[in-house]
Amino acid sequence: MSLNTAHANGGVLIHAGESILLFAENVEIDFHGKDEATFKGRKKGKLYLTTHRMIFNNKHMNDTLASFSFPFVTLSQVELEQPVFGANYIKGKVRAQPNGNWVGEAKFELHFNKGGAIEFGQAMLRTAQMGKSHKASSNNTGPDQPPAYAPPPSAYYQAPPPAYAPAPNGYYGWAPPFAAFPNQPPANTVYMTDMPPPYPGINGYAAGYSGYAQPSAPAVPTQQPAPSKEQEAAQSAYYDPSRPNCAYVPPPAYYEPPPSYQDHNGKKND
Repeated sequence: MSLNTAHANGGVLIHAGESILLFAENVEIDFHGKDEATFKGRKKGKLYLTTHRMIFNNKHMNDTLASFSFPFVTLSQVELEQPVFGANYIKGKVRAQPNGNWVGEAKFELHFNKGGAIEFGQAMLRTAQMGKSHKASSNNTGPDQPPAYAPPPSAYYQAPPPAYAPAPNGYYGWAPPFAAFPNQPPANTVYMTDMPPPYPGINGYAAGYSGYAQPSAPAVPTQQPAPSKEQEAAQSAYYDPSRPNCAYVPPPAYYEPPPSYQDHNGKKND
């Protein structure tokens, strides 16, 4: 798990090839077992379940905990609590990733003010199980130790639709509970880097987006060749088979890295 590494430009920051499965607003999180001020108090914000992890983004980005990344390989003792009195919630334990801006372990509780804790928790457990099965079948036979966090080497940019749109055919015969969480994050709040996740997810190690390929039809000849920047944009378009007349072209990259942990803490009182 890493601290303040999964937000950018007021939105969420994900890896290349990573997709958002579920999106929940008005979620509150509590941490226990950590004395640092960063983990004190209940935080309110948005929760994302992706193909590789959970991500919490704080509603108040000037908080010392603006975002929190929970790779499945860092989670343990996850349980779905259904108290007789009170709302259902998810609890568990998370380990820090090396270089993840904090150290040790922490217990957490996730409360869903609009309901859906059980559905979200079941989906998270199912996704985590599928991701761990890919890890077990890969050449990585070492201990279940979370990989070190590494900052992305390049700029971030607005993510293409496959990063936040539901997979039409589900995943290996299983579909996330979209009825309980029908909303998707706004397109202009999802950002991506070129770095793939360093850990496996529901589809193994991320290598691209299923169902989205580059157009195979030849370009219509013109009298003058298109400028090189337009050619690059056309070559990077994403094609949706269900919408053959539309193609998504990524906007220009944001030529700045996500805020560092030190920069974020320096602005917390602004």
